[in-house]
Amino acid sequence: MKKPYTRLTHIVRFFILIVSVIAVNAASAQWLLIPMEQGKQTNHLKAYGLTYWALEVPREYRCYWWLNYRGGAFVLPDSQDVRVRAVLMGVHFEAMSDADYTGIKQTVLEGSNMDEILLEKAPKIAVYAPSEASPYRDPWDDAVKIALDYAQIPYDEIWDKEVQSGVLQAKGYDWLHLHHEDFTGQHGKFHASFSTQVWYQQRMLMFEQAAAEAGFQRVPQHKGQTAQMISDYIANGGFIFAMCSAPETLDIALATRGGAIDIVAPELDGTPIVPNAETQLDFQRTLAFENFSLYTNPYRYEFSDIDNPNPDRDAQSGVEDFKLFEFAAKHDPIPTMLTQNHISVVPGYLGQTTSFNMDKIRGSITILGQVEGTNYAKYIHGKLGKGTFTFLGGHDPEDYRHLVGEGAIPTNLDLHKHSPGYRLILNNILFPAARKKPQKT
Repeated sequence: MKKPYTRLTHIVRFFILIVSVIAVNAASAQWLLIPMEQGKQTNHLKAYGLTYWALEVPREYRCYWWLNYRGGAFVLPDSQDVRVRAVLMGVHFEAMSDADYTGIKQTVLEGSNMDEILLEKAPKIAVYAPSEASPYRDPWDDAVKIALDYAQIPYDEIWDKEVQSGVLQAKGYDWLHLHHEDFTGQHGKFHASFSTQVWYQQRMLMFEQAAAEAGFQRVPQHKGQTAQMISDYIANGGFIFAMCSAPETLDIALATRGGAIDIVAPELDGTPIVPNAETQLDFQRTLAFENFSLYTNPYRYEFSDIDNPNPDRDAQSGVEDFKLFEFAAKHDPIPTMLTQNHISVVPGYLGQTTSFNMDKIRGSITILGQVEGTNYAKYIHGKLGKGTFTFLGGHDPEDYRHLVGEGAIPTNLDLHKHSPGYRLILNNILFPAARKKPQKT
């Protein structure tokens, strides 16, 4: 009898907790402040999920993001369902009356480097990945999918077939994520280490079959077409966020005119590299990088000199830590949103593309975060047409040296509720919600 009694007791206590949280200050409160500074928020990551939930249909609550105030705090309307949701998600909030809200808002609007951003809608999110129905899954995990799942933010998985069918515009996706991808058709440069592995062989076969079904003779042409359509999606008003090898390989594929210039070694696709291929690259087509040199050797686990090469490093050394730049919230709201955090120096981590050589970055690109004491940027942002792109180096902010095969044990974010690296990912997820700025009052 003891076990059922104990369980019932926990349920009753939890119910009492929820009722008490709902009741406290409910009569006088009109708003809930979600503080985001260090030491005040119980779960920084799920705070983004709570805010996203408040923006979703059928609620569509009017929410605000107070930039540079208490770590980038969120303001949600006070209602019973928001309070219950916050308790269930383990997110700390503070009740505010209208007078409290008006007073703090005035401080934010008049502050030298703060501002209020209206969040209007929950962005519709797509992740570039094979669907759950696919018989093949990559032997690594995806930091953004981990973040989305943990924060309970919904998303769809789409792959080359869907991208090339025009689904990004047709279904109105506001935001697209790309992770450990190879848009150059070089099969991730895994040939030297994994060519005898079953997963690698299955992956090559899947890509070759998909290319043939789409009417392409070579995988680089198929992936290059996807890269071009992603670029078109941005130009037409889409937002993308890319991590690890995706930023580097996306721009390489665009520079090859969507795979038209053959830069892939014959060991991988059976056709020779075009003579003087590098001199034919078209840097006018790329998003962020230019004047880079390619590493076409199939036995070299690098794509180009865009990347910061990875000699042996120790996670405790701090040599990969990167500093977030501070921006003027009123004049540069977009980079300010993208860099909201509770600390200014983020612990470093590696990836196939760890960080970006600043000598290869266009002058028009905004550097959001730089590896201290080096010529490498970790976090950058740019515009194309009506849309924007944000690139973050490295594979997993809480797994310093992520290895192939570790996807079977994904990062447990319950152990990293306050991860500053994962906060950067979630800043990008909420960024498309900020369509308009409210009038200053």
